[in-house]
Amino acid sequence: MSRYEGEKDYRHGARESLGVLLTNLGSPEAPTAAAVRRYLAEFLWDPRVVEIPRPLWWLILHGVVLRTRPKRSAHAYQRVWGDEGSPLVVISRRQAAGLQPLLEQRCQGPVHIALAMRYGQPSIAAGLQQLRDAGARRIIVLPLYPQYSGATTATAFDAVADVLKRWRWVPALRFISHYHDDPAYIAALAASIQESWRQHGRGERLLFSFHGMPKRTLLLGDPYHCQCIKTARLVAERLQLSEGQWQLTFQSRFGRAEWLQPYTDKTLQAWAKAGVKQVDVVCPGFSADCLETLEEIAMQNKEDFLAAGGARLHYIPALNDRADHLAFLADLVCRNAQGWPEVDAQWNGARQEAEAEASRRRALALGAKQ
Repeated sequence: MSRYEGEKDYRHGARESLGVLLTNLGSPEAPTAAAVRRYLAEFLWDPRVVEIPRPLWWLILHGVVLRTRPKRSAHAYQRVWGDEGSPLVVISRRQAAGLQPLLEQRCQGPVHIALAMRYGQPSIAAGLQQLRDAGARRIIVLPLYPQYSGATTATAFDAVADVLKRWRWVPALRFISHYHDDPAYIAALAASIQESWRQHGRGERLLFSFHGMPKRTLLLGDPYHCQCIKTARLVAERLQLSEGQWQLTFQSRFGRAEWLQPYTDKTLQAWAKAGVKQVDVVCPGFSADCLETLEEIAMQNKEDFLAAGGARLHYIPALNDRADHLAFLADLVCRNAQGWPEVDAQWNGARQEAEAEASRRRALALGAKQ
């Protein structure tokens, strides 16, 4: 028996198209301890996420973490879970749906978008299968992580490679690894902050909170820390903020090891105790709102800030499916598809179909079955 999937991939005369695989981290299927346990077991077992030797980490993960953390995390998910499900998955679906017409307008030929989560559902395997079924012979993988990290972006590449190594006919593949300093991304972030200020007023300080990573990842060469700093600096410059009006921090620590500093929760509490009453928090590392932004920042950190003496913490939503965000992502895809027929001004769909049909007829005349 062959080790490859898709033995019948090839069809003489089949029309080829462009596929876009949008990926994000993922979410449990329900805000329950059992569902969270399944999700965390997959997520935390990834060797790029936790770089502890496997035998030792297996004992810690199954002996301690998966016995205690799912119940606490399930309670946090319950605070943000909506009628349609997990905020991250719901918003990601809206992003995919919003991108489809934009790419159809921009591309000369057919384009198909599939949404996939690195952990949980819909899976990357299912997303790639959806694109294969649609005839996508050229695929752009777009992990929705603005800043590159081995624990996020690289895991998406691993998952895609794990699937494609089982395909007999591997599609042409391009992988977008980061967009942390793209001018249109920076402009969209700045615009979202300015709109928030106009609608809700402006705090005394603006905090850029990024997801944390163990400090050792920086020491081992991961560029995430530097890319976060650059994103925050470029947005601050665009907003013409002075040095004392903004700061960058890192959130979501896990375990006892030292993580990238300064820490978001500690900074907010220190500000409150120092007399800072009103702050705005934005999370530029998250392309869609999720547990870490809606529960950790907008609820938990807000409560801690107020308890320490602050008067107002306003969370500025992620870019989500804002029009300028989707327009930027569509442009990013098109730029990375340069040289492919779908973004070639000379591409002629009718001619391609005629050539494909002629190819099919020639193959059949030579005895091909399909």
